[in-house]
Amino acid sequence: MNSFKVGILGATGAVGQKFIRLLDQHPWFTITALGASTRSAGKQYKEASNWIENTPMPERVKNITVLECRSEKFQEVDFVFSGLDSSVATDIEADFAKAGIPVISNAKNYRTDPSVPLLIPEVNPDHIELINEQRFTDDGSGWIVTNPNCVAVPLTTSLKPLHDAFGIESVVVTSMQAISGAGYPGVPSLDIMGNVIPFIGGEESKIRQEPLKLLGKLHNGAVRYADFPVQATATRVPVINGHLLSVTVSLKQKAGLTKVREMMENWKSPIHDLNLPSAPKFPLKVHDDPRHPQPRIHADSDGGMQTAVGRIRQAHVMDVSYIAMAHNTVRGAAGGAILNAELLVQKGFLKVK
Repeated sequence: MNSFKVGILGATGAVGQKFIRLLDQHPWFTITALGASTRSAGKQYKEASNWIENTPMPERVKNITVLECRSEKFQEVDFVFSGLDSSVATDIEADFAKAGIPVISNAKNYRTDPSVPLLIPEVNPDHIELINEQRFTDDGSGWIVTNPNCVAVPLTTSLKPLHDAFGIESVVVTSMQAISGAGYPGVPSLDIMGNVIPFIGGEESKIRQEPLKLLGKLHNGAVRYADFPVQATATRVPVINGHLLSVTVSLKQKAGLTKVREMMENWKSPIHDLNLPSAPKFPLKVHDDPRHPQPRIHADSDGGMQTAVGRIRQAHVMDVSYIAMAHNTVRGAAGGAILNAELLVQKGFLKVK
């Protein structure tokens, strides 16, 4: 495998730092360019970044000079990861795509674009074909792929076996979201310590909409969205990492708990034979202990890339209830984007210049 030269946009932020940590020693990708705001541009990364990861800043990035997030500054990279804030991501990501530089984005801005794949490789790898519908460049060299909201990832992954086996009529989900999902410095301590905040602005609409695109069918260059409603309540809880979800599902084809559990336990990822470096061995793990999963114990399982499920039980309203959980800044953010890039390499969409 040739080594790809990779740039990171928004490199000084929380998601950008997670990209840097996860890409350190990556077998395929080498960080060669870091982009941030104009106030950071021109500084060495070690001076521009307030490093908040729980491992030391990698030596290989310390002395990289931070660039402005403009495509002409990144002409030597093969593609970029975007950890940009949504307030600036639309124009910057389009600038890179129009310059023929593929963008693997964690931002929300292009997730609903009909021609942009919203991708979980274990759920909808065929959606990468939407890239062929994009027109950022005449020769197709520039394009954008996104990964989903950090709640939509474990929700959709856990729904996938049920959707395939039985069909879904409706979903009710309450998310208990870790404070790291609010970025840095995040939620004020006096708001969250010993408390639960029962509302996260802008979050519930993403939880309602994104699973429907992810579970939709690709047909004639477009995604036909799944057709079930999702009722979502998003809350913030005093947990550092790991979004925990309480999910209740109504099935189109009724099934007993034994069959439901069997479908989830035996679900086979469509990318399991591709040997992608970041792919978890067990993307969906069903726990027997009714006290599991727990964010503090299980968020880092399988490199933080696993979706954990537990407490599968008969629902008194609707059909089946369960708990799902995944690491929000790894599986639900930077790690998910890196896995997307690995799939795009294997499928021939990313090439070394």
